Amino acid sequence: FLTQQLSFGIMAMILNEFETSSESTAHSEEQQDSASWERYLERRSLVLQFLRSSLSRHHLQHHQNKVELLKKCHFYLEIEPKHVNVRDQNHVMHRTDILQLIDPCQFQRMKTVGKNQTEIQLSLLTGLLEQLERGQEELSCYVETSDMITFLSRWDLIMQRLSKLSEFMETLVSLQVPGKLYVKHHLVSHADLRGTRLPNIRLSLCTKMPLIFDRKESFADKNWAKLKWFTENQESHLEQCELQVKLLTNGNQTEPGYGRSQVVTSNTYVVQDLQPGRSYEFTIRRSDTRTLVFEKWRDSITLKTKTNAVEDADSSACA
Repeated sequence: FLTQQLSFGIMAMILNEFETSSESTAHSEEQQDSASWERYLERRSLVLQFLRSSLSRHHLQHHQNKVELLKKCHFYLEIEPKHVNVRDQNHVMHRTDILQLIDPCQFQRMKTVGKNQTEIQLSLLTGLLEQLERGQEELSCYVETSDMITFLSRWDLIMQRLSKLSEFMETLVSLQVPGKLYVKHHLVSHADLRGTRLPNIRLSLCTKMPLIFDRKESFADKNWAKLKWFTENQESHLEQCELQVKLLTNGNQTEPGYGRSQVVTSNTYVVQDLQPGRSYEFTIRRSDTRTLVFEKWRDSITLKTKTNAVEDADSSACA
């Protein structure tokens, strides 16, 4: 009987220890689950914050619009200083335009470098925007479809994507400002300076906004058309621009094409001597300058002149 009591006592102790161990294990697992859940919520919140700020649709669209506008801009070489003091044959100092001193071949070479740099820059901006849009979709998918365990197991990968996308965004912002050009060769011959000490010549790229037709203010009458254009930044200083006029023949081989261009220093112009009842294409662009290195986009508008109402009425009466 005593042995039986001892056996019951030992079994009770073992059972009690098992229950205590089970309760401890369950409590430990509960603590681990709670910590994992808090870690999941914290990390998910971090990704959501990034998606709602740097990678928000509004923010990405803002950069998309800036890049699209940049693609329409004119790119120029900017030279500093623009003027230097040079001695003539009589050793008299004259203020001279730096472009008059720069070797034409070297200058053309730098324009080619500037054009190549601009094309690479615009291509990189397009690629970066595509990477950011894909990254936004990928991170949104992680947040919306992954459960806690899957999300935490992929955290290292998510962190790598966050870091890479942050770098892409920084590069995107920096590339929206045209950069400097490295000058490998002397742009000015020392023989032309006659002993004058020339300051360091710095070359960089700069942009000017595209000219855009005002669709509300541009219209055509019977034999003339009034055109108006503007820039996004509403430039106060008006520069020379070239207005091109083209008669649209709808592919009629028997009718010769018609076109002319006009240099204008204004933001409005009235084109005269147009044919009634015909469609014309008008194109506006900035005039070429020596420092222009890249221009790919020009705005165009098609307007149709009014028909001659008197002639139409006479024709109808005769018929």
